[in-house]
Amino acid sequence: MGKLSDFLIFDGHNDLLSCLRRENSADGATFFTGRDGAIDLAKCRAGGFGGGFFAVWPRNDPAQSPDPMAMYRAFPAIDSAGAMADTLGQIAVLQRMVATRPDAIRLCRSAADITAARADAAIAALLHIEGCEGIDADLNALQVYHAAGLRSLGPVWSRPNIFGHGVPFNFPASPDTGPGLTAAGLRLVADCDRLGVLIDLSHLNEAGFWDVAKTSTKPLVATHSGAHAVTASTRNLTDRQLAAMAERGGLVGLNFGCQFLRLDGVKNPATGPDDMLRHLDHLLAALGETGVALGSDFDGAMMPAFLKDAAGLPKLTAALRQHYGDDLTRKICWSNWLDVLARVIG
Repeated sequence: MGKLSDFLIFDGHNDLLSCLRRENSADGATFFTGRDGAIDLAKCRAGGFGGGFFAVWPRNDPAQSPDPMAMYRAFPAIDSAGAMADTLGQIAVLQRMVATRPDAIRLCRSAADITAARADAAIAALLHIEGCEGIDADLNALQVYHAAGLRSLGPVWSRPNIFGHGVPFNFPASPDTGPGLTAAGLRLVADCDRLGVLIDLSHLNEAGFWDVAKTSTKPLVATHSGAHAVTASTRNLTDRQLAAMAERGGLVGLNFGCQFLRLDGVKNPATGPDDMLRHLDHLLAALGETGVALGSDFDGAMMPAFLKDAAGLPKLTAALRQHYGDDLTRKICWSNWLDVLARVIG
């Protein structure tokens, strides 16, 4: 077997950018010097975190954030003007980071860029927006964000906006919690297909999921979710949804959030590798060996204590290798994401 360092991870989701803005690190300096959160340069190097989706999660006021770890609640809509300002601010944080240390982190616009960053030992950052309150109904902002490097977005977070409706954090409950995409949401999906922007299904309710499936021609992807049949959270995907994703060559990145992994749905850090492997086994059975990856939700969810942060990833990698062997572990950790991104963003 190869060394653990051979098993770099490309991750489907982290919330570093919103945290840096809330921490008043507008240039992202603490990513390089060290911070208390789950992601910084030293932790990434220690854990084999080679890159991933860096999410912009907009709020009205960076100083007043809803708790993304809150249990069993819906979240109210937010003001679009404040959300646009916060979206721009978080994108600017990433732009400053990659300008300051291109040796350490790169903004990637294609699968080839990700491969090149890996070859140069730089973290590959794919710009993602989680909740499109910072995009107008005419989609003018989408064009600007795409020019700035945006290559993935989730139309909603777990709250309503002009594009659709997000799922609340409920357990046990169905993700069928309300109406689907609006007319503006359908236009957003069509424009993303045209531009080569991946549509993330993670926080959409079930009706919104099916609207994306009918409107988009691209693979169906959830960057950070799990299996509803294992943990009956609204944030997880039903077997019917997984079947549709399999038919379209889609992919699910497994969310590491404890309440989405545990059989009891409780937010408890006493969550082990077996809880993660149980979901991965189910997802692999539904989607096949090329349809499953990782989507941690670092800096946005309660992590299992055995893992804690990006520096703990070798513990997960070791469990994957023992359970699945080296070849499938490499697919889950890296190449499955690269394959689907090549098919969606180029």
